[in-house]
Amino acid sequence: MKKIAAFAALVALTTPAVANPEFNTPAPVAYMVDLSSNAVLYSKDADRRMPPASLAKMMTVYVVFDLIKKGELSADKQFTVRPETWKKWHGPQAGSTMFLSVNENVSVDNLLKGIVTLSGNDACVVMAEGISGTEQAFTDRMNDAAKKLGLTNSHFGTSNGWPDNGATYVTARDLATLAAATIRDFPDLYKRYYALPSFTWGKTLGAGKDIDQANRDPLLGNVNGADGLKTGHTEEAGYSFTGSAMQNGRRLIMVIAGLDSFNGRKEESIKFMNWGFGAWSAKPIVSKGKEVAKADVQLGSSSTVGLVAADNLAVTVPSGSSPNMTASVVYDGPLKAPIKAGDHVADLIVKTPGMTDQRFPLVAANDVGQAGFFGRAWAGLMQLFGG
Repeated sequence: MKKIAAFAALVALTTPAVANPEFNTPAPVAYMVDLSSNAVLYSKDADRRMPPASLAKMMTVYVVFDLIKKGELSADKQFTVRPETWKKWHGPQAGSTMFLSVNENVSVDNLLKGIVTLSGNDACVVMAEGISGTEQAFTDRMNDAAKKLGLTNSHFGTSNGWPDNGATYVTARDLATLAAATIRDFPDLYKRYYALPSFTWGKTLGAGKDIDQANRDPLLGNVNGADGLKTGHTEEAGYSFTGSAMQNGRRLIMVIAGLDSFNGRKEESIKFMNWGFGAWSAKPIVSKGKEVAKADVQLGSSSTVGLVAADNLAVTVPSGSSPNMTASVVYDGPLKAPIKAGDHVADLIVKTPGMTDQRFPLVAANDVGQAGFFGRAWAGLMQLFGG
């Protein structure tokens, strides 16, 4: 790993360090990260293993989104509600439900709406069985996906988060990672499904009226830019929520868990997200396309390549402050040719006292082809003689 001191203009911030904003919450677990800079703004017992309740459905949705993106599953695909599944997942004892009917054919599209908007336990199991044959086989997919995402403190034993004697567990940090991956990997699907204010499915007994249920997301309609993700509640887990919102180019993800009431979850979630946007702000440091440093290239048509910002970069700092910052560029080097312009080949790491490192991707400024025969021969000689 090579490390390069960042350019002087970036580190010439010499204002004395400022204390980070405080936030107090009765929630036993709380976590917030600014995806725009990867800065952790708040962390309270973020690595405690806990039952996820319906927050587990975020992983079910991630797996389904992935299958749709790969072309292995169509949103129009129909799955049938098995009598055994309907019997287990209807009625008051089944918790949140989409009100599916026995032997009903339901599309993946509508099941996703039932899972995300209505938190339907029945919808999750029908989806899982339709995709993998059994719910257990589907949870294998969930755990494989969790492993690939680096969710080192999470395990899924059900598709819907129903209590299972501790087999299913997550952490706030892992939930935030899962939320970030959902937004990053499937932006169109995320936008399509996660911000629906309500969804209508099923009929009431007797009168046969349509059943319309509101999205329980406490941020929707209450915080500007809110667009997801998922609430959860069981007696064991308490009231929890993983949410996201975007304002002025900053996207925040929050997790709050273990609260003792529906209203408490709503109030704390709104307060937490508003604090994230109000108490912190973005400080521009590098404009899109600006060269930050050069990296060494091995066996290339050029011995170096410029490292530029793929987007406008801004660090997250307490509002109204300019704390001391140091910056460096890191990459696995020397880089090996060929390299394409726009390839993510390095990272800019900004350190601020009292905060976790903020990491930004840097990309190659231009193509670098492989060296010709004589260039490779000369490089070989230089290595042989220690040149």
